[in-house]
Amino acid sequence: MNTYSIADATKPYTEYDMIRDHTELPELPNIRSQLLYTFLHKSPASAQQSELYAIVVSLAQMGLDTHDLVAETNDRKEKKEARARQLKVLAGDYFSSRFYELLAKAGQVEMTRQMAASICEVNRLKMNLYTRMKSWKMTADEYMQQAVSIRMQLYLAFSRALEWMKPSSWHDMLHGFTRCEVLLDELRRIERGDDLRSGWAFWHLLQVGSKEERKQLQQGGADTGKQRTLLHKYNVKATLLQMLDSQFELLSDKIRGFDSEKLAGELYQIGEPFVRALTASRALKEV
Repeated sequence: MNTYSIADATKPYTEYDMIRDHTELPELPNIRSQLLYTFLHKSPASAQQSELYAIVVSLAQMGLDTHDLVAETNDRKEKKEARARQLKVLAGDYFSSRFYELLAKAGQVEMTRQMAASICEVNRLKMNLYTRMKSWKMTADEYMQQAVSIRMQLYLAFSRALEWMKPSSWHDMLHGFTRCEVLLDELRRIERGDDLRSGWAFWHLLQVGSKEERKQLQQGGADTGKQRTLLHKYNVKATLLQMLDSQFELLSDKIRGFDSEKLAGELYQIGEPFVRALTASRALKEV
């Protein structure tokens, strides 16, 4: 099944060689934005604006995510690193300005107001998250809940336009897809060997690890090798895969509740990255 791709529609606003060549950018929020477009396009009241809204929210999310990649300190003095850091700041500002520009050109005053309020709420939630992390009062479940809530926030600005949705509300569908997305991203972090300190696995290890292991993690004494040892010891990847499997099954139940087979097919296509991850895991077990 071929469906209209919001990722392709958004790329002209994000693909600039100067930025791509000199700094790292986050991935487009393809799953959430395609989900939003799919439902907006099904409603006569919002179909005409479905592409605009999906592109706008993608750019706003890209702006926030790009700023999140900016290092807290600028200790590294190399010219290349300084340029990359500066470009991240400028790129985040640029993506944010483009979404405002697109809404302004379309005369979408109320949506501009709603998006601005949602961005403020995202920043508030992030501050709460960082405060909890710095106080070491975070649990793995709480981290997951807050990570999902932060990613959902911009997309909840469109709840009023999607009040028609039944049997599952926009909030329920968005939550199901976003939770799967966060779990998949956590799995990819482990596969890439990323530093765990800003992810779910770190807080999970702080709960299941020994007193000495927890101390090492808190004091930053666990290097990448030690982190990988702990991940293997406590079967963290298997735990995440089990969580993803359970969450996708719950999501599939909601998708099957829609009367339209065409809509269900489009939703399953959006969830293909989750299916691929689970299928690959099962294939490895059978080898």
